[in-house]
Amino acid sequence: MLWGLDPVFSAFARLYVRDILQMTESTQVPGIYFYNSHPIYKVDVLGTVVYKRERDDFFCYGVDDGTGVINCLCWKNDLLKEEANPTKSGGKHSDGAKGGFNPATELEKLRQAQQSRCHLEIGELLRVRGPVKTSRQQREIMASTYYKVNDPVMAVQIAWMMEVPQLYRQCYDKPPQLQPTATGASGISSLSKATNTIKDFLKQTSVSRFRPYDVQDLLQPLISSQPQTASADQEPVAGPSACQQLRQLLKEALEILQDEGIVYRKVKSQDEVYHVTAHDTDLRIVVKDIIREDSKREKYAEKGCHILHILSAVRQHYSLNVSKEALELVLKSLECNSDIVSTSDSHYTVF
Repeated sequence: MLWGLDPVFSAFARLYVRDILQMTESTQVPGIYFYNSHPIYKVDVLGTVVYKRERDDFFCYGVDDGTGVINCLCWKNDLLKEEANPTKSGGKHSDGAKGGFNPATELEKLRQAQQSRCHLEIGELLRVRGPVKTSRQQREIMASTYYKVNDPVMAVQIAWMMEVPQLYRQCYDKPPQLQPTATGASGISSLSKATNTIKDFLKQTSVSRFRPYDVQDLLQPLISSQPQTASADQEPVAGPSACQQLRQLLKEALEILQDEGIVYRKVKSQDEVYHVTAHDTDLRIVVKDIIREDSKREKYAEKGCHILHILSAVRQHYSLNVSKEALELVLKSLECNSDIVSTSDSHYTVF
């Protein structure tokens, strides 16, 4: 009943073939699979054709994305089943369509283009979407959409290889949040609004650091907008004042921002100063210098520096309070600016 609350359930999940083959099938609902507790039944795969079979009604392509090979059953439509000569219609209507638009000729061209996109040879690039099925103890994709991808300079494959790891980090590798929130849970909605309000403030002002009282007034409308209801026959119940509620809301919002790595405290003292990770140039310089220097060492020359090694060095040379989440944001920013490059999963080096 709660699967629909997971956005992965309604989307074509761009998973690696290795993970598709290893997913666990639901025992209660056949055709539903689970990756990291996400319910999945349809996927989106891009890979190279390594073998093919053709029957009267379908093609069967073996698609390899570098992590594994999976069967893709691609059904033919009525146009593909026709064995008519592709030049027959064109020759018949060419005399009457000189210099004009001939619908029959254009339809024939469209049919030929469709046939060329659906007939693939070994070594060509195929993109396929469809539900996952298990037939005779073999996992395969029943294609609802498939076509040949023309990618002479590998632009599509490079874009795919950069996007899929991000989807894993941001969505697939995180456990799903399937519990519905109650309608009257104003505290949860207020905390979410408070967190987003502070995020917008940090993005718009580009501040590198701030103190809690700098953003406290931004949350004031969230406190004053909460309904204060009481029955006429009930005595007022003592509770936290508006000022106390505001401080508590601010504290919880800042804790969430720290958990996400968006802000961190370089030095924990009575003077609460929060550094904004995205705008902290000192932290970026330290991380870049650590990767540059340690990559020269023989131990890290081949694969680069692991993220845990970088985190340990940052905490040793810069601040003990830098979290792994904050470091990941810095590494992502440096990689987007081509200052560093990821050699493999969680390993980084300089050009």
